[in-house]
Amino acid sequence: MTTFVVATANAHKADEIRRVLEVFDVELLARPADVPDVDETEDTLEGNALVKARALTSATGEAAIADDTGLYVDALDGRPGVYSARYAGERASYEDNVQKILGELNGVDEARRGARFRSVIAVTYPDGASWWVEGVLEGTILESPRGHGGFGYDAVFAPLTLSGTSLAELAPEEKDAISHRGKALRAFAERLSNS
Repeated sequence: MTTFVVATANAHKADEIRRVLEVFDVELLARPADVPDVDETEDTLEGNALVKARALTSATGEAAIADDTGLYVDALDGRPGVYSARYAGERASYEDNVQKILGELNGVDEARRGARFRSVIAVTYPDGASWWVEGVLEGTILESPRGHGGFGYDAVFAPLTLSGTSLAELAPEEKDAISHRGKALRAFAERLSNS
């Protein structure tokens, strides 16, 4: 069994990571409470995920797994992208970010509301080695939120395969089976099993 400390301080992401990886031969350690927040200083998902993983490896001496995810909206020239979590400001809530996106897309027709979620999972080791994998989910931005599950932009993101159903309308296991983060985590597990 391979052991990793989970770098995220986001409880929703940590829950998804644990759910998806529970069927694989991976032991996940909780992020220690005394590790301070890590500034996301990079301008790519890969860079930010690696910064977070390296910080946890440095703090704990353990291999670490970190996630960074962005929502890329076609009509907004790919925004919010790497700034998705803080799109409406540094202390923005999920609701603040969703309302900013919906405001910017007000009056934009359905054909131009295409979007994709992209998740990067980065892994770092005490010897300095590192690697990353990704998962992408294509979809569209709805005109208003639907559903009460999930978090972040889930209530306004409808995967192309689900005919207008938002990620927030899915049970956690249904979301994990198709989501960007689920895809990235399964790619992580596959790479681990092949190494």
